[in-house]
Amino acid sequence: MNTHFQNHRAVRKNLLNILQNTSHKDMLTIPDGFNNNIYWNIAHCVATQQLLCYYLSGNPFRIDKYWVDTYKKGTLPNLDVSESEVEDLGFLLIETSKILMKDYDDDFFPDYTAYSTSFGIDLKNIQDAIIFNNMHESLHFGYAMAQKRALAGEQF
Repeated sequence: MNTHFQNHRAVRKNLLNILQNTSHKDMLTIPDGFNNNIYWNIAHCVATQQLLCYYLSGNPFRIDKYWVDTYKKGTLPNLDVSESEVEDLGFLLIETSKILMKDYDDDFFPDYTAYSTSFGIDLKNIQDAIIFNNMHESLHFGYAMAQKRALAGEQF
């Protein structure tokens, strides 16, 4: 699993880079042809990791439920995000990756409720969830990069 945790940290660092190097206005703008914005995609990664790894294993979230309720699948982008919330999200990106690895090493996930994702992938245990979560976060990293490019194109 070490490789999967390394991959997770790499995706999270890339998400953090976008978060820290995108203007507040651009982060909250929904580009033409998209349903959400850069900020939502990044916050959605944090929320979904909590659902896939903690909720489905019967454990409490490691973050405030606000993040999960506001950015889970099916939610709409929050267009009124403060600078301090952006900073909080940056912290959560890195911290929840570290916490997940520690919790995994501490055997915090002995139980897991099987779940079929919208990708058609069946998750049967925490290992499946961690591996799928990396794929899911990579997808949203790609969306965030595409949105950033779309916004740059819209400025010309």
